[in-house]
Amino acid sequence: MKPRNYKVVDVFTSTPLLGNPVAVVLDAEGLDTAAMQSIARWTNLSETTFLLPPTASGADYRLRIFTPLSELPFAGHPTLGSAHAALEAGRVKARDGRFVQECGVGLVGLAVQGEGANRRLALELPPAAITPLQPDELNELESVLGNAILREAAPAIVNVGPVWVVAQLASVAQLLSLKPDFARCAAFERRLGVTGISLFALHEAGDAAIEVRSFAPSCGVDEDPVCGSGNGSVAVFLRERALLAAIGSTYTATQGQCIGRQGRIAVEFGAEGKVIVGGSCVTCVDGMLRC
Repeated sequence: MKPRNYKVVDVFTSTPLLGNPVAVVLDAEGLDTAAMQSIARWTNLSETTFLLPPTASGADYRLRIFTPLSELPFAGHPTLGSAHAALEAGRVKARDGRFVQECGVGLVGLAVQGEGANRRLALELPPAAITPLQPDELNELESVLGNAILREAAPAIVNVGPVWVVAQLASVAQLLSLKPDFARCAAFERRLGVTGISLFALHEAGDAAIEVRSFAPSCGVDEDPVCGSGNGSVAVFLRERALLAAIGSTYTATQGQCIGRQGRIAVEFGAEGKVIVGGSCVTCVDGMLRC
């Protein structure tokens, strides 16, 4: 067995235990795909990542990302948490506040501001593709959720690497009261070939513009505590459905309160319409993994 540096980073929070944890194996050389999947199944977090030397020109490191059941080409909170871990461990140094991650979707640009407890990270979401849901799929979605969705802004499948069904609910209260049928939800996801379902509703007051919930039981994650790619997909949906006028092109989303978290996600639209998703990270576990 080889000792490997290992961190668990809480993402989209500056307070330990209130965000979304990602397990980060910093010395992943020599681990094959089966070993990585076995470790991810053992940690049983929504994602576990493995830091490797880059293979693409211009990348600072390569990242592989696993759920308990499968590998993802990209994911938001694992990207930010792994970047935090790599910076903290001295495995990467930002150049003019920027560095580059290589992963399954290609190269992902990251930006960093501040140091230590004041560090904030942001990623550029990969290019997105959006596809409308069919009427029968909308009906099945409502049945799976046990709740009506707003159809005026037509729900859609948004592909940013992970593939999310995105839909709006009429109120935050409705969103927070949802109790999806996870077995049917998983079957629905597999039938559509999607990662999961990300839903949102507009806040009527407070400093956050929207509340988000993300479900991915087909990947072994019934509810993702705070989801970067899910929030990025919601941002794409808001832009494509001309809903940004109500909340602005820079906003804060909240997520996780149904499972005891207080995630805060900063979203903005950068040059050429790029979606930028960011937030704070904090290390909760720092040690060695023997495998």
